[in-house]
Amino acid sequence: MNPTVPARSELTSPGPWQPVGRAGSLYERVAAEIERLIETRQLRPGDRLPPERQLAVLLQVSRSSLREAMKMLEARGRLEVRHGRGITVREAEPYRLAWAYLQKEVGLRELFAMREVLEVPAVDWAARSAGDLGHQEIARAWQDLDRASQRKPPDWEELQRLDQAFHLAIAAAAGNRFLSRTIEVLQDMLSAGMETTLKIPGRLEKSQEDHRRINGAILRRDPRGARAAMRAHIRGARAAGLGRLERVKQP
Repeated sequence: MNPTVPARSELTSPGPWQPVGRAGSLYERVAAEIERLIETRQLRPGDRLPPERQLAVLLQVSRSSLREAMKMLEARGRLEVRHGRGITVREAEPYRLAWAYLQKEVGLRELFAMREVLEVPAVDWAARSAGDLGHQEIARAWQDLDRASQRKPPDWEELQRLDQAFHLAIAAAAGNRFLSRTIEVLQDMLSAGMETTLKIPGRLEKSQEDHRRINGAILRRDPRGARAAMRAHIRGARAAGLGRLERVKQP
């Protein structure tokens, strides 16, 4: 073993692990802290993270928030999750890390424009060609999101996760793995780079109505209606996100 790499016993002790800060959503703070440890080489490729329960205690977060952070970092190529072997730090994969870091250089307008370019055809294919199983997965994702949207007070982290899951179910049903993975990266970049627009007054209700229309058009196998509903939804989210950004910039 490389002597500069902490032993497993050291990684499961308090060692480099510190409670996460207060800025941003909880799972985003956890992901940012783990990325900081990787960037500063306190965690190196091959290092195994502590078990979920212990890591949640060390970071002082819930296990559900920790799981969401792990999913995000796995999608970015930072971590590898294997059943029975735990979670380890991955070797850098330049093409995936480049996507992850683009969020520092690419504006929201460009991200939303790419969402429209990719997700409108995806919903067309899902409505036109997906099998019954794909449609069932989309309907289940929509139902989970719809139930969560009705809970008071709203759990914004859960809503953002389920919103993303609905869009990813559509991408998966489109039947093109490259398209699906690209949409997943864009969704991760948006969720990591901005606070959910669902918090904007009235946006949660409007978003759910959009999702209802998208889901309905897919299940009716109405590609034209699905495309129109998805396009309107993305443009509405873009307008809400950019409007909030402009308000924040105002003195």
